[in-house]
Amino acid sequence: MRVLLVEDDKQLASYIVKGLKQAGYLVEHAIDGEQGLELALVEHFDVAIMDLMLPHRDGLSVIQHMRENQVDTPVIILSAKRQVSDRVQGLQCGGDDYLVKPFSFEELLARLQALLRRASHVTEPTSLEYADLKIDLLSRQVSRGNVSLELLPKEFALLEYLLRHAERVISKTMLLEAVWGYDFDYKTNVIDVVIHRLRKKVDHGFDIKLIHTLKGIGYVLKVD
Repeated sequence: MRVLLVEDDKQLASYIVKGLKQAGYLVEHAIDGEQGLELALVEHFDVAIMDLMLPHRDGLSVIQHMRENQVDTPVIILSAKRQVSDRVQGLQCGGDDYLVKPFSFEELLARLQALLRRASHVTEPTSLEYADLKIDLLSRQVSRGNVSLELLPKEFALLEYLLRHAERVISKTMLLEAVWGYDFDYKTNVIDVVIHRLRKKVDHGFDIKLIHTLKGIGYVLKVD
């Protein structure tokens, strides 16, 4: 699942991004309202988390422009404004949920999951499939044929990204940015380690191999 986070507080944003990625979500972070709106209009996200007090363009304006442009991505509003009138205004402008700062990450995650469940009938499918490999994005269950696969959060996130880009060569940098974050050390071998574990779980015991390494180029999910 892809999440758009629009939050200018770098410390809070880092906390949210880290938590969501550990939970297996793919997160794109925008630091201001203009950047957030641009991403919301040109890319697909399953849910957006929107601060209201943002530089360049406030959160309510971003949400309004999204709705005016027929972008129906569910939005969770984050705000220090706790008056009933503030919550009503946020929902009337097109927000789908409203969470007052400070908040617990567990509550944010629970609200996000509930919103995804409610919106699943109007957003993209809640499962991804390629060949005999299938992942359920809500229950986070993974299977190949009749075999259930137990994946760790990073393995799940990496496999989801490969599935979303099946038969396309994905560079190491692309995976690092999507799954670990832009500030992660690109020289690390963490991707090789996770790919190795993932390949053992997805391909071991199957005649047809799906996860392939193209030395010096990247990785690809395809039938070989």
